[in-house]
Amino acid sequence: MNFPAAGTSVKQSIVVEAPIERAFKVFTEGFGSFKPAEHNLLAVPIAETVFEPRAGGALYDRGVDGSECRWARVLAYEPPHRVLLSWDINPQWQVETDPHKTSEWEVRFTKETEHRTRVEIEHRNLERHGEGWEGVRDGVRGDGGWPLYLRRYAELVA
Repeated sequence: MNFPAAGTSVKQSIVVEAPIERAFKVFTEGFGSFKPAEHNLLAVPIAETVFEPRAGGALYDRGVDGSECRWARVLAYEPPHRVLLSWDINPQWQVETDPHKTSEWEVRFTKETEHRTRVEIEHRNLERHGEGWEGVRDGVRGDGGWPLYLRRYAELVA
């Protein structure tokens, strides 16, 4: 499932037993179902995570009090093959408002058979976060980062 980090990017992949269309739909429409609740930048618990399915949309958490934390922008939305999003979280694990200081993560879906899909995440341009970017890299490639997301996603698909 893991690939070694190449400098300023992290790559992870998993194969799921699902047709490509279902794999894409579960990832995008069900993102809040496998995103860990403790991955929360709000001051209150998360009521829901919203993935707006279009280029120009956002990925955000809505708190139980109605507050919102937009932590990613949808840069490309190409069902059922690819989504590209920004990572608007800085090395202090706070929302980054300067788009020049954000990285991006691309999720690619590749049909292996009619009922099997390879899902690959590449989180790249991590150096854009500036001083301390290595902490972002280590966080997303560690056990509580993309590997956890992909494991939980695969369980949801199953």
